[in-house]
Amino acid sequence: MRESTMMDADTMVLPRIGPGDTRVEDPWGEDRVVGSRARAHRPPADTSRWRLAAWLLPALLAGALGVVGAGAPGLRLAELATWRAATSPWPDRLPGGDVTLVPYHLLMRAWAAAFGASDLALRVPSLLAVAAAAALVGALAARTFAPATGVLAGVIFALLPSVTRYAQEAQPYALALFAAVLATWFLPPAMDRPSLRRLAPYAGAVVLLGLCHAVALLLLVAHGWVVLAFRRGATGRWLAAAALGALPAAGLLWSGVRAGGQIAPAARPDLSALAATPGELFGVAALGAVLLGLALFSLPLRRAAAVCTAWAVVPPLGLLLVAQATPVWSPSSLLFTLPAWAVLAAAALSRVRARWWVAVPVALALIGAPAQAALRAPGGHGQASREVAEIVGARRLPGDGAVYGDADARTLVARYLPADRRPTDLLAAAPGHGCAGCLWGVRRLWVIRPGDRTDPVPPVGGATERLLRTGYRVAQVWHPKGFTVALLVDERAAL
Repeated sequence: MRESTMMDADTMVLPRIGPGDTRVEDPWGEDRVVGSRARAHRPPADTSRWRLAAWLLPALLAGALGVVGAGAPGLRLAELATWRAATSPWPDRLPGGDVTLVPYHLLMRAWAAAFGASDLALRVPSLLAVAAAAALVGALAARTFAPATGVLAGVIFALLPSVTRYAQEAQPYALALFAAVLATWFLPPAMDRPSLRRLAPYAGAVVLLGLCHAVALLLLVAHGWVVLAFRRGATGRWLAAAALGALPAAGLLWSGVRAGGQIAPAARPDLSALAATPGELFGVAALGAVLLGLALFSLPLRRAAAVCTAWAVVPPLGLLLVAQATPVWSPSSLLFTLPAWAVLAAAALSRVRARWWVAVPVALALIGAPAQAALRAPGGHGQASREVAEIVGARRLPGDGAVYGDADARTLVARYLPADRRPTDLLAAAPGHGCAGCLWGVRRLWVIRPGDRTDPVPPVGGATERLLRTGYRVAQVWHPKGFTVALLVDERAAL
């Protein structure tokens, strides 16, 4: 007999949200069908094979898409910061920067010591995390709905270009994505029977989530809503587990900011930034529209789908509210919500005839194919860092100097140009406004700035900037993707 819904003055007991009830729920009551229509929606008879496929197929697909061309794009500036932290003498480059990245950089130091610091080696942890996340997405959907739904959810998730991109980046977003799926995997059993044995793995997943990416702790707001709505009696125990899990990240933020570190700013969400979010989050705006459209058919705020509904909707709203006070809005910070959208889309798709189970993923793959191909280009991740090094290295002459518009641009040259082919870093030992004399006698000067700039001269200020503008002329400018490279020449200097 199904559990009945009972309510008194203080408590409402609702049906289980865990694996005990695995029907695909229909928000309009269409799941109460009979006869041939009911039989058409039953899961396949051989569920063991489907359950195996639900985690194995997405993991293989995500891993394959991530491996192909993973070493082709050069490290972009954020990844170069990872390389610098992983290879610099201890503890250089760890304090004073973005404090939320310290745990990830420590992990990458250990990884680089064991496996090397090549571009591909630095990206392998992200690749492994995405493959594991894809497996968990499929298993989660199979447990929550049906095995076939798990296969669909995992495949949809693995096909997203943004998932592939962050599988190929030496940044913590992929690890935070895995931690978010892991925490959500542990949530239903912990709420059904909130014992220490079930709450401890959940708290551990929250620890991993916060240390990988503090913004991803917004997932706890979504989890809290689910607990209050469906397991109110377990709220205290869940809150204790969530608070203990978030404590390391909170302590890191507090101590880091006190020591002079900072949280890397992003942006405030204006209309243009919000309009660009679906394309940046899903990899292609059309893919975002398709998934959002499908997910609308799976957004009931009750029972099984409620966890994914809250996971998909609550963190973006929370980040939007926080961004009104401090500039933290970034679509990449919401990468951990993609599994929820994939599961909701798969739940809606599993209600239609089986032939659409193949047609829709194939259509999604075709829509995302151009973006997938573009990811493997030299500037496929937004910045053609290797091309910058090739431009400078091929044209550099003895005696050339360099001025960098960003500390990570200096790291770019150190990463991709041998020491004997680098121009002299004129401002490395002194601030720009106090080192105008460093430029005297240097006839050719290389300027490297992130972004597509109309003015190649960096705003270093003081006498140095005045000398760059009045004492040099711009001989040539290149615009590799994501950068501006200029060669400045002082015609007055002696040859």
